[in-house]
Amino acid sequence: MTDGQVHRDLSKTWYGKERLPRVGMAPSIKGAIWEEEVEGRVHYPDMTSAMSMDFISDTTKTRGIILCSLLGIVVARLIYQCVRLIYDFESRGGPKVWPILGTTVEHLVNHHRLHDWLLTQFQKSGKSTLATPVIAGQVFYYTVDPVNIKHMLKTNFSNYPKGKLFHERMESLLGDGIFNIDGDSWRSQRKTASVEFSLKSLKDFSCASFKEYGCKLAGLCARQQYKREAVDMQDLYMRTTLDSIGKIGFGMDLGSLPKQFPLQPNEFATAFDGANEVATRRFIDPFWKIKRFFGLGGEGQMETYVDTIDKFVYTVLDQRKREYNSRGNHVRESEKPVPKISLEKSDIISRFLDLSVSGDQGPMSDKFLRDVVLNFIIAGRDTTAVTMTWMTYMLIQHQDIAYRLWEELVAFQQKHDPDYTNFSWTKAWTETEEKWGEDVVNQNRLKFFGEIMDSRIKQFADLLIHDSLKELIYLHAVISETLRLYPAVPLDPKFILKNDVLPDGTKLKAGQTIAYSPWCMGRMTSIWGPDALEFNPDRWIQDGDILRESEYKFATFQAGYRTCLGRDSAYLQIKITMAIMCRFFEFTPVDSSSEEKTYRMMATLGMAGGLQAQVRLRN
Repeated sequence: MTDGQVHRDLSKTWYGKERLPRVGMAPSIKGAIWEEEVEGRVHYPDMTSAMSMDFISDTTKTRGIILCSLLGIVVARLIYQCVRLIYDFESRGGPKVWPILGTTVEHLVNHHRLHDWLLTQFQKSGKSTLATPVIAGQVFYYTVDPVNIKHMLKTNFSNYPKGKLFHERMESLLGDGIFNIDGDSWRSQRKTASVEFSLKSLKDFSCASFKEYGCKLAGLCARQQYKREAVDMQDLYMRTTLDSIGKIGFGMDLGSLPKQFPLQPNEFATAFDGANEVATRRFIDPFWKIKRFFGLGGEGQMETYVDTIDKFVYTVLDQRKREYNSRGNHVRESEKPVPKISLEKSDIISRFLDLSVSGDQGPMSDKFLRDVVLNFIIAGRDTTAVTMTWMTYMLIQHQDIAYRLWEELVAFQQKHDPDYTNFSWTKAWTETEEKWGEDVVNQNRLKFFGEIMDSRIKQFADLLIHDSLKELIYLHAVISETLRLYPAVPLDPKFILKNDVLPDGTKLKAGQTIAYSPWCMGRMTSIWGPDALEFNPDRWIQDGDILRESEYKFATFQAGYRTCLGRDSAYLQIKITMAIMCRFFEFTPVDSSSEEKTYRMMATLGMAGGLQAQVRLRN
């Protein structure tokens, strides 16, 4: 018998006598049989092992079928949920929702114009609250309903803190400062800083500081307009407010606003704005941590920005601490009385150092003081400066409003300054030539022109005291109208601690984020009427006095328990600075183009590209 015949007979034996099924079993038996001549014998397979292997094979296949079925059910369920989620969100109105990604793509594509994009979504949907799902199961809610805002900022305030998400994204810039924290630390910093914004402090110290730097700005612009050269008003306002917050907040003249052009580059301001922009983008970029790790894009520049910022701030702190310690405050001794800070050094840093020396709050690290400084810089520099920038832009666009404001300021000066009508340029130049000689004056025309203007500007600024400013009704109205359309903080996000239902019926899930948008609110006809998009200061005047709107409708300075401490200070500085500027100058565009200015996406509403303008002396 040949080997092949043995193999065929064996096959018949196994498939016949043992009645083993051919389907599925034959490959295993065939795989188990091998033929080899060893001492003239043919070796046969171990049938027990073969049958076990076949059983395992069948079991594995069964389990695979079950697993695939379950996986199919899960996938089908996910598809159903995605479709239902998309339908639910799109049926409510709002942006396009994609499976898995949600509205992340829409947010990223429209990031540079986020406020305009949100306004379009509100107008398109007709809703006052939008739910926009993003990647990783998160949902961003946006609302423009004043009733909802009151619920968030007052009625159920404890449920809407800044939260971990906000803190994590802004920590590089703001650290643990007042704008980036909650709870006891927030309350403690707010209490300490509130003294700086008291009525007495505004009257005694802030008002004088605002006039000092307002006059310096006007004098600089007067000299520049004499040369018929354009200026970047946003840059000048930023320098003015940085110096004033340096004096009020830190007791120092930072010297960023020079006495004459050209201006030196402000490395701190560039780094601060850059870090602000990068940190703001983190709110809609799900990959920002990866970019930070690999140093990609703006995240790759963040470390350089922060290093520049820290170098500036720690220099300020070192100088202030040396001055503070020179007065004998550096030793923490329980028996040693804490000295009173003089009015000249009644600044925020001194107050925190006092608390550290007295032991009321324990020793404060340089990092903590650094965070305090940066938070007050963004409060005192950015918000006020961007408001004055947009106000100037509006006056350029509406020369009739600018002229009406100038008339109010002239009437104010006529009322309070009896010598106002005695001034004439002819008389001023004659007196100057008599004093210095005609040749000297002609050779130094710009110098003497600047001195004459400085005298005129100071004469007017001396009239701007805290109480007399209340008479400038139209000025207040122009500022408020600017803030309505161009709020300094255009979007304010909050973390949702617990499930909640807004007054408009929107259900909120814990762990998500909700933001209210003052920028969109100012443009909603449902809130401000059919002329909401028009720049109309008269909407703020009623019966010859200022109309006071609800803080939840006009939420530029937040509202409720977190109302901005510096609201009155901001109005005061803007009034003083813009009263001086608008009394003596008119602003005109650099060219005849009607290019519309837009914003730069940051925590504050900075103007993209600055504001180039011609500043011309009014008659």
